[in-house]
Amino acid sequence: MPSVFVQGRPVDSYPRHAPEARHGKVRRITEAGEEVLHKPCRDVTEFGPDLAALIDDMFLTMYIADGAGLAANQVGVDLRLFVYDCPDDDGVRHVGHVVNPVLEPLDASRRRLLDDSEGCLSVPGAVMDVPRPDRAVVRGYDRDGEPLVIEGTGYFARCLAHETDHVNGQVYLDRLSGRERKEALRQMADRRDEVLARRAARIEALSA
Repeated sequence: MPSVFVQGRPVDSYPRHAPEARHGKVRRITEAGEEVLHKPCRDVTEFGPDLAALIDDMFLTMYIADGAGLAANQVGVDLRLFVYDCPDDDGVRHVGHVVNPVLEPLDASRRRLLDDSEGCLSVPGAVMDVPRPDRAVVRGYDRDGEPLVIEGTGYFARCLAHETDHVNGQVYLDRLSGRERKEALRQMADRRDEVLARRAARIEALSA
């Protein structure tokens, strides 16, 4: 099996970072509690250079924050869009972006729930177990408006579901019990400054 899939298609080789990141600029990552994260995003209706530039920025911002995925509302933009660079449980790397993503409902007989650890760049420092299906299928479009279908299993399925939640106005805290949510917010309070300091150091190194 190929070791890298880009936009759902196998490739022979790929750089450490998506080439889009070379053209991007780092944006501030929004945090849980900010309004843009807690309401459904608008559909993308214009495909062109502004959308492409946003995707470039999102890739670079995701790498600076050491993330596996990033939705547009996590950089304060109210649009249905996310980028990802994420392995699955077999070690296969998946890289790409999805515009106007829709997560397909899966028949119960074709999925099982996995209770595994999950974090979020908008909840810096917190990691909690969240049940997610072991398989995900997302339909959407690429930056040029061409339709695409991205399928994932294991950890990559978790990433696809997590990022689609974001564009629907949900953060993973919304899937936790009250007690678990309180614990996640406690972790965030304890570790946030450390996480943001690491991001700042990476930005400084980038501009050096």
